[in-house]
Amino acid sequence: MLSNEGYDELLKKIGEEFPDFKVVKKSESSLMKAIDKFLKLVSFGKMTTFMDSFITTIGTTVYVPDSWGSRSSSSKAITMRHERVHMRQARDWGRIAFSFLYLFFPLPFILAYFRMKFEKEAYEESLRAAHEYYGTTLFTQALKDDVVQHFISAEYMWMWPWKKSVEEWYDGVVKGVTKK
Repeated sequence: MLSNEGYDELLKKIGEEFPDFKVVKKSESSLMKAIDKFLKLVSFGKMTTFMDSFITTIGTTVYVPDSWGSRSSSSKAITMRHERVHMRQARDWGRIAFSFLYLFFPLPFILAYFRMKFEKEAYEESLRAAHEYYGTTLFTQALKDDVVQHFISAEYMWMWPWKKSVEEWYDGVVKGVTKK
């Protein structure tokens, strides 16, 4: 488990790497409220948890649900390490190119190859962090199912429909993480 001080240190490191980094509650953002409505529309009402369950990073701003403060320091750190990967991807690819590739290429739905690629990189960091803070206790079938669902459901706009390939990727990452 990570202490509050450890989480604060992580935020400090992210701030040093990205000086304009900030964390904002989704409920306080007009942009997030607009995205929520848009996602409900384009997902035919299937994406109903954007404001309450998902963390969203745009540039170096991380938008969190109102329940963020009740999470453990370890849980928040796992998420921030995931989001820092996205910040690095945007920096390395260029913010416009990253955003275009993440959202639209080659398709915004079903075959969102770059969204899948970028999310795999970020989830790999999440799984490394989970192992670092909790050992193997979090690596349950429920976690695997949750991660796989992100890839194949409305949660990420059905970014990759091949469940078996996502499960194999997940199993490979967990095997690599737990070997160390």
